[in-house]
Formats: sequence, structure tokens, C-alpha cells
Amino acid sequence: MDIGLLSVSLGVYSTRRIAEEAEIRGHYIDLIDHTKCSVKLGSDTPKIYLNKEDVTNEFDAIIPRIGAKVTKHGAAIVNEFELNGVFTTAKSSSIIKARNKVKTLQIMARCGVPIPETLFSINPDNIETQLILLGGAPVIIKLQEGTQGLGVILAESKKSAKSIIDTFYKMDTSILLQRFIKESNGEDIRIFIVGNKVVASMKRTSEAGEFRSNVHRGASTLAIEPTAYECKIALRAVKELDLGVAGVDLIRSKNGPLLIEVNASPGLEGIEDATGVNIAKKIIEYVEKNAFKRRK
Repeated sequence: MDIGLLSVSLGVYSTRRIAEEAEIRGHYIDLIDHTKCSVKLGSDTPKIYLNKEDVTNEFDAIIPRIGAKVTKHGAAIVNEFELNGVFTTAKSSSIIKARNKVKTLQIMARCGVPIPETLFSINPDNIETQLILLGGAPVIIKLQEGTQGLGVILAESKKSAKSIIDTFYKMDTSILLQRFIKESNGEDIRIFIVGNKVVASMKRTSEAGEFRSNVHRGASTLAIEPTAYECKIALRAVKELDLGVAGVDLIRSKNGPLLIEVNASPGLEGIEDATGVNIAKKIIEYVEKNAFKRRK
């Protein structure tokens, strides 16, 4: 099978591991830097170009690893491959929904997946009321689009919360506010799903003095066995977003597990190291089961 791996570099651990496992299983896999791709429309059949090279009909499947800074462009490239009948581990519409935290949480709230109390607004005139609706400070302030803990702020007092929120509103920056779950204690759970199956899970614990439990921010990791209910939440979330490969992040509260995020391009390094599970291999096996050779 011929596979296009949409990523900016083989120097990225997750990209390299997926490429290695594809080659081990006898597939041709090519790095496609989606930031260097163009789509030509109008004069003929739509074409996808990597620089000058026409790659429209080169692949039986693609594996998107789209960075946050180029979400819209990357998703548009994925969509063009989809329209051309190429199987993808993450649909373009799913990438867009998962990357936007508000959109994800709106979907989760509608389908009954438990989430922290969340509020989003653009009104700088009633910030105090917004804080009251969430039970007051401390409060979590998040950029609506962001990864690896970037753009996530803990405002510990009403004064600091009002100042930070007001600044974001006046900068026309889209944010959301969430109730701070103190008992989560700087820990969360990452459940990795491939093809509607839980394949690995880990607990991430933040460094002392840091409330964000992202591996890229120095969090420690430990393989765990999630509860049946936690698995049910994660699987429901991924089904609602229609993702083939995803990382689902939960926190444990006194009222039970709460979903905080779904990642459409989850990193492999931390969870492969923590669990010993060959997730890259499982992704390639998922592609094998779902993609069909289009060329003779």
C-alpha cells in the first residue's frame, strides 16, 4: 500500500515511528509536508501539488499529523484527498472540530459526555457575572485553539481572572472559561484510541508548582488501566467526532471523570514509553483494514 504521511518532518518522534512501522510492514510511505502543499481548482480536475509535484493520485491512504498553527490549511489538504477517494485516519471535518475546544465541548455536552462547567463569551462588560456562573475564582482560562498546554492559564484570584479575561476579550482572542477542579491535583488521563478500540492509557502528573499535566511541559507518566466508564466516555467522544485515531484527555473529579479535550493528532512518545504498547504499529494495522488499493 502507498501511504502519505502528512507532517512537517521525520524528526518528530510520532511521525518517525509511524513511518518506521509502515516500512516494517512492507508499505511505501512518503512524508508529505502539508504546509508546502497547494490545491489547484477550476481549470481541470482538482489537483494537489507538493511544491511542483502532482500527488493527487499517489496514495491509497493518508495519515494526517496536522499542527495547530496550520489547522485550516492542513484540513483543506486532507479534504481534497478525501474528495479524491483516499482513506484518511482523520477526516478534515473531524480535525476542525477536535482542534476547536468550544466546538468539541458543545458536541460532548449535547451527547451527554461529562465535561467541566464551561463558559464562553466575548462580552467584556460582565466578566464578574461570568466568574460567578462558574463558582468564582480560581478559574481556568483557555484559548479555544491550542495544544500541549499552550494558552492554558490558571487565574487564582478574581482580580487576576478579570484582568486576564478582559485583556483577551479586548484583543479579540477566542477563549473559554472552566471551573477549576482542585481535586484533579495536576493529574489527567490520556486514553489512546485506534479504530474504536482503547489501545493504551496513561496517567500524567504535572511537576511541582505546575497545574498542566502535558508531557511537553515536564509531566511524568504512568501506565494505567482506565475504568470501564472512562473507556466508555472516551469511545463515545471519538465516535461523536468521527476520528479513527485520537487521544482523549480526562480528569478525575469528586463527581466522576470529566472530558477536557480530544486530540486528533495525539503524540506517541509519552504513551509508548509509559505503556510499552506499539501504537504506531496499531495505526498502520488500522490503515490496512480500512484502505483499499485504488491503483492497479
